[in-house]
Amino acid sequence: MSWPISPMGGDRAVDVLLVGGGVASVRCARTLRRHGFAGSILLVGDEPVAPYNRPPLSKELLRDDLPDELVSAEGPAWYERRSVELATGVSVTALDPAAGRAALDDGSSIEFDRCLIATGAEPRRLPVPGGDGAMLLRTLEDSRRLRAAAIAAGLGASVVIVGGGFIGLEVASGMAAMGLRPTIVEMSALWGGSLGAELDGWALGRLADAGVEVRVREAVSRIEPGAAWIGEERLPAAFVAAGIGVRPRDRLAVAAGLEVNDGIVVDAGQRASHPRIWAAGDVARVDGRRVEHWHAAREQGERAALAMLGLPVPGERAPWVFSEVGGVSIDVLGLPDAWDEERWSADRSALAYLEGGELVGMAVIGSTVSTEGARAAVERRAGVSALPELGAW
Repeated sequence: MSWPISPMGGDRAVDVLLVGGGVASVRCARTLRRHGFAGSILLVGDEPVAPYNRPPLSKELLRDDLPDELVSAEGPAWYERRSVELATGVSVTALDPAAGRAALDDGSSIEFDRCLIATGAEPRRLPVPGGDGAMLLRTLEDSRRLRAAAIAAGLGASVVIVGGGFIGLEVASGMAAMGLRPTIVEMSALWGGSLGAELDGWALGRLADAGVEVRVREAVSRIEPGAAWIGEERLPAAFVAAGIGVRPRDRLAVAAGLEVNDGIVVDAGQRASHPRIWAAGDVARVDGRRVEHWHAAREQGERAALAMLGLPVPGERAPWVFSEVGGVSIDVLGLPDAWDEERWSADRSALAYLEGGELVGMAVIGSTVSTEGARAAVERRAGVSALPELGAW
């Protein structure tokens, strides 16, 4: 890929500094320009490539031989047309919000008027003997490395995936599609039990049909070359991959003296505890929660831009996660914390989560229901009577 990448070096000043090479930073820059902001924008990312979308890393890019450009957040010409300066392979090592200054790992510094921290999250390592040998999936390089390992293992090879969350299920599904024999090992239920027994049961059936074995309420005790162990049981594995959650990359914010509590605490406009600083994406904690998904990162980047410009900021949307289970797409709208009823549509292509007769979440299987319609219904806590408008209830 050829990108308009700016060499760093020396001290300089910009109006808006975007720290983090992900979709939140790109959407912030896009929104600033769309609303007429003419000041200078510098986007600094520590990966050696331009910002890209992460969802395909555990889906299309993992199972198919696709060019990296297909995951790019924007093409090369976009940065030039929008006068957005891009610096990759560069890390911000310190922020001084009061002085409006950032230090970079090449020894240079950047003065800024406004700054967005969108440094994302990092995967947790498996805390067992040999756990450092488990492959992780977070970056473009990780995805390519995992795909290469699957190809090298060959058809029919056994692999172990530790973790039954969104990433674990997607990686296992991709491995099965490539002709491997994956086994998921999960300490509790799929998705940690957060999506309920009904969807858990559907997913177990779908994974079995796709050739994925699932071991729930069991834990890997150690990893060694060629195997993972559950207690004294040895599971042969050409390799082991782990998807057991992430932690926010908030060390920069902590050192800068910002309020941090499992992520950078921000207000409804994504503003952090210092008026020069905003945060968005996996590193941001909005209204007491972090939402570690693509739609949230995009929308929070846009909200931060509007707040930087002093424009009205729309209310936060209901979470929207899209995933794949055994080759079938699934969209989860709302991520409800509690419900008292689960109700399938007549064709079992959508599952409604209800609390007191009001819709608080929905899982849509195979794109059978309008995700925007379902999301809007969740946001207004539509009653049971609205379900027929969304599908065959």
